[in-house]
Amino acid sequence: MQVRIGVQFVAKELVVETAQSADEVQEALAEALAGPRGVLVLQDQRGGRVVVPAERLGYLEIAEEAGRTVGFGGQ
Repeated sequence: MQVRIGVQFVAKELVVETAQSADEVQEALAEALAGPRGVLVLQDQRGGRVVVPAERLGYLEIAEEAGRTVGFGGQ
């Protein structure tokens, strides 16, 4: 699962490859936004963590990874 996170006042988005499901990511986002000083925490596939203060989140895009094509046969 690929998650793209837009952070306020940061020009570049964060891209996280995670084994969490879309529902788990959405639940983590809802919990982070519910509290006055919430923090969004996502675990990446390499065992690291991405931590973003909920008040600084601009957007969150959750996307299933599509199979990548190689060469000219992309159909």
